[in-house]
Amino acid sequence: MVGVIEWCASNLSREHLPDGKVTVGFEVCVKHVGAAAEGAGCTVHTRLREVVDERKLRFDVEVREGERTIGVGTHERRVIDRASFLQSRG
Repeated sequence: MVGVIEWCASNLSREHLPDGKVTVGFEVCVKHVGAAAEGAGCTVHTRLREVVDERKLRFDVEVREGERTIGVGTHERRVIDRASFLQSRG
């Protein structure tokens, strides 16, 4: 669930970033409020709630299986310079 939440928020933010910028996941806080069977089709909804200092993105998240909510919480991402990040990992 966490991986799909991060992927969804990353995709949502990508189209609004300047060239050369990407986001990295910083924090995920999700409560499981329902169970889903293995292999169940789930939908993740992310909503950008707040941008702080032009680099901190805060999302509200919800995971649903059909009409049932199975997870709710928040996710934070940071905007970073892609080239600098790749160079530091070198």
